[in-house]
Amino acid sequence: MMSNDHWCCGRAAPAQRGPKTMALITVSGMPGSRHEQAARLIAQRLGFELVNEARLASLIEEEFGAGFSLPERALPDLMCSIIARLATEHHLVVCAEGAELLFKEFPGLLRVRIVAPESRRVGVLMLEAGLEQPAARELLRKLDGDQKRIRRRRFGRVGLRPESFDLVCNTTYLEPEQVAEVVAAAAQARALPEFGLLAAAAEAHLRFRARLKLSRYGVSAPEKINWKRPNFSHPSEEIFANLLDFYRVAWEYEPRTFPIRWDNEGNVLESFTPDFYLPQFDLYVELTTMKQSLVTRKNRKIKLLRQIYPHINIQVFYQKDFENLIFKYGLDRPLPDRLPRSCSGSTSSAQPGPACGAR
Repeated sequence: MMSNDHWCCGRAAPAQRGPKTMALITVSGMPGSRHEQAARLIAQRLGFELVNEARLASLIEEEFGAGFSLPERALPDLMCSIIARLATEHHLVVCAEGAELLFKEFPGLLRVRIVAPESRRVGVLMLEAGLEQPAARELLRKLDGDQKRIRRRRFGRVGLRPESFDLVCNTTYLEPEQVAEVVAAAAQARALPEFGLLAAAAEAHLRFRARLKLSRYGVSAPEKINWKRPNFSHPSEEIFANLLDFYRVAWEYEPRTFPIRWDNEGNVLESFTPDFYLPQFDLYVELTTMKQSLVTRKNRKIKLLRQIYPHINIQVFYQKDFENLIFKYGLDRPLPDRLPRSCSGSTSSAQPGPACGAR
């Protein structure tokens, strides 16, 4: 079972209000508690932007295309990415299952849960769906079961912890309009409307973290071209390729092998094949998941390569190095026409492989 920390997109958030903060209200509730109506009214009352499950689905379709199949466990990370982007333009009310687990350490977060007894929820379904009591009760059982399955698939568990919410409203006697008044009062008491929007640098950081997690689920570029994928030697290489795809950075996998040691007769005794070539930067990349203190042999090979081929630009990449590359070259900004999608292939040619545009 995964910890909540896995889903907290905002663990690095500042502990006080500032330019990186944002105002975010999450609303979730039991089926039949009318929490969706309450969320809409809360957004209207405060002037916040409403993001519900339907809006999220629409935004995912815009980014990835119709018919895109997303692993349910990957949805929280994609929600983080989408919410971070929207939070640079609006304060948000997010009405989506499990949203209270996202950004939980941001000071501008207010987490609302709406509940009601079964009899009340059955009555709501009878009125809204025009059902008799037995049919409404059966529908409620189905909706409760669906909600539990969604939570289990997304977060690995069903149970709700009281400490996951800042405010719980019971709609036995409260109408959605009254719930909206209560939540708006709490938001005003917290001065949420006075919070700044999410800073661009913070948004880029959050989206990078979310996309890194998504790449581990094999989720890569929108509208990805179905070129044949190479057989990667290590899972970290596939994660790296997926993340490059996400940012539309062209890449080639093991496109060139460099001889670095010969015998007296000129036969190659040792060679080195970098993991990736990035045509945009004319850069060869060697990935390593090892600690830097344990890469002596690899560093020796790279030192030899640099001595023999001084015109070749090569770098050993750790995860932090890739993050620096993204921010240094502004790749966190969406530029859909910057480059074609990924290149792939594995050759041992004496010359570098063709750039993506040459395919």
